[in-house]
Amino acid sequence: MRKLLPLIGTTSGSHPGGRSALTCRYRCGDACFHEVPNTSDNEYVGDVIAEALSRRSALRAAAVVTVATATGAATAATVPQAAAAPAGRNGGAHTAAARGLRFAPVAPNTADAVTVPDGYRQNVVIRWGEPILRGAPAFDPENQTAAAQAGQFGYNNDFLALLPVPGERDRRLLVANHEYTDEVLMFRGYDPQNPTRRQVEVAWAAHGLTAVVVEEDSRSGRLTAVPRHPLNRRVTATSTFRLTGPAAGSDLLKTSADPSGRKVLGTLNNCSGGTTPWGTTLHGEENFNQYFANGSSATDLRYGIGTAATERKWERFDRRFDLAQEPNEVHRFGYVVEFDPYDPGSTPRKHTALGRFKHEAATVRLTDDGRPVVYSGDDERFDYFYKFVGSKRMRHGNSRSAREHNLSLLDEGTLYVAKLTGDSPATDIDGSGKLPGDGEFDGSGTWIPLATATAHGAVSHVEGMSADEVFVFTRLAGDKAGATKMDRPEDIQPSPHTGKVYVVLTNNTNRGKAGSPAADEANPRSGNKHGHILELTERHSRAESTSFAWSLFLVAGDPADPSTYFAGFPKGRVSPISCPDNVAFDPHGNLWISTDGNQLGSHDGLFGVATRGERRGELKQFLTVPKGAETCGPIIEDRRVVVAVQHPGELDGATVEKPAGTWPDGPGRIVRPAVVAVWRADGCDIGV
Repeated sequence: MRKLLPLIGTTSGSHPGGRSALTCRYRCGDACFHEVPNTSDNEYVGDVIAEALSRRSALRAAAVVTVATATGAATAATVPQAAAAPAGRNGGAHTAAARGLRFAPVAPNTADAVTVPDGYRQNVVIRWGEPILRGAPAFDPENQTAAAQAGQFGYNNDFLALLPVPGERDRRLLVANHEYTDEVLMFRGYDPQNPTRRQVEVAWAAHGLTAVVVEEDSRSGRLTAVPRHPLNRRVTATSTFRLTGPAAGSDLLKTSADPSGRKVLGTLNNCSGGTTPWGTTLHGEENFNQYFANGSSATDLRYGIGTAATERKWERFDRRFDLAQEPNEVHRFGYVVEFDPYDPGSTPRKHTALGRFKHEAATVRLTDDGRPVVYSGDDERFDYFYKFVGSKRMRHGNSRSAREHNLSLLDEGTLYVAKLTGDSPATDIDGSGKLPGDGEFDGSGTWIPLATATAHGAVSHVEGMSADEVFVFTRLAGDKAGATKMDRPEDIQPSPHTGKVYVVLTNNTNRGKAGSPAADEANPRSGNKHGHILELTERHSRAESTSFAWSLFLVAGDPADPSTYFAGFPKGRVSPISCPDNVAFDPHGNLWISTDGNQLGSHDGLFGVATRGERRGELKQFLTVPKGAETCGPIIEDRRVVVAVQHPGELDGATVEKPAGTWPDGPGRIVRPAVVAVWRADGCDIGV
């Protein structure tokens, strides 16, 4: 492979996934530098896909990659480029491209900006610290308080949802996760060894969720936040939440502050999520382990909880973060949170029936008879992905009784974990990148039931574990059930057009290392630093099926690398992509992919790829984000794309005093995570 230049100020060679050390510290507590929590003997999935052009495809072609200096304000860097598109309508886009992808692809670059295709425009919708609640002050980073932050947009926006506002034309309700805080980028003079109470309390208030109404410009795709709207709301690390479902009230969830085991303060590390057909949003608690000090049990170890002090030192200010004093508090995090954005007085719920692990997303579809099915990945090297099939049918309408019923849908049903089997002999999978004898990486899979919850109680399907233990220690249940170990399962999205399910595996550089699992047919590369995406087809295309077929849809990396694969599309005509993370579908059925930790020398971005038709596998880069940033929460509408620009300026050595970037407000201003809207300058639909 071509030698690539690392980004200035990063240590991508030593930090997995291309992340800076700062990102590793504050987002996931240096998870990749700890021992892999999963030490079970389950088979592993993945290390084999070089030359992965399926023999089924007639579109085999040699890769053509142009190496060039990035355009615009980009810093020069040697990065792989997509082949140039022929000139045509829509800013020079290839008019023969898949509908929805007819734009000139953005060149990989290292610009400290959000870079969009020619003919497109953008605006910052809302930034960290902008006031949204009545009485909240204007943002003042030099004098920030917890009370102020609790009325302002939170930090490090991730998952996004745009919902209708009943009775208000040209207004939408934006819901955002706030995953974690970068204290060194928030507070001047921050001392990581001695944070102050004020700083800690501001950080608590900067976590959580936001609901804020936004105004649509009917002449463009511009969105503008509407402060002090009655639906605006902040939920933080100290707000009240309800534990619901089969484990609520369990002895495993009781603490000295909550002997009922049913009430929790706060939500932490909300990563991606989903929207429900009944009008609520779901939010996955991911790297919650990093907030808790002094873990000691085997279950703590399995969840990656450290035995010493934490990075943020919150345990000095609230005993619940010290497991030596409150060993059960950590059991109350790691769930899917359900939030009702239309009821500002409602109490968000943590659904124990969906299991406890590092939830990356929670996406919903309905069975033919109206029962919810929720998919979620556990974002850890060699961990699993899951499905919950509800037993109660959704009720239509907005009556009080219908809404109350629908808010209970995720409390009863069966939780499953995935086991994948390749259809090639084990001797064909050697980690070298050689295709198996049948010419493709594919196979079948089974959803293994872990536990079933009903209105009358819960039953475990895992020998040696009670139902409460399955729902609270779900990783251990997956171990015992023999689930397949994957390369960091993240977002999972069922296509609203075909019903096929796309499972995103971000990366796993430990794959194939001494003492770590070797390749198998579903996770097909040793030292997998670029990631891949699986395509699942549920049996009979029914969401509740307990078996499925799978194949590799995309294997990320430089198209010149023979181990990459783009569903059989000619690799000389795609954009390079690395470390897929969050995904969403557009109205045309294309899958849009945001990346996290690009290992190709350029910034993270957003990509669209066709999933069907003659141009299946055609992948084009739509935007890139600024220095140190990650692309999150993509929303793809007919005339608008919305993304969360998370942790801009998060590069090693960066502080408030010595920023590594200037986005979004320019030199001399503090770097701020923000939400960005993008639209076509001519007002027409995206990519058509």
